[in-house]
Amino acid sequence: MFNIGPWELGIILVVALIVVGPGKLPEVAKSIGKGINEFKKVTSGYKKEIQDAMDDIDKTVKTDSHEAPVEKKEEIIISDMKEEEAVKADSASVPSKEE
Repeated sequence: MFNIGPWELGIILVVALIVVGPGKLPEVAKSIGKGINEFKKVTSGYKKEIQDAMDDIDKTVKTDSHEAPVEKKEEIIISDMKEEEAVKADSASVPSKEE
């Protein structure tokens, strides 16, 4: 996560020992551990809520996007072809300005 090597960790522990002192160091470490644990719980809760919302959206999209049956698709294609033929016939019957 933080990409801390053993030397960096050792230096951090020595500095913490000097700043806090040997008597309070276990208490500070325990409170830091509790804080990190609480942070993980909160973030995992938010992550779960977001994932549930995304799953609900996916489920809604999948149920709302019904595909038309094959017969219906053929009817749509045929009606589109008839419209194109009608437009071509109309454009062919309109006299051009050059005539």
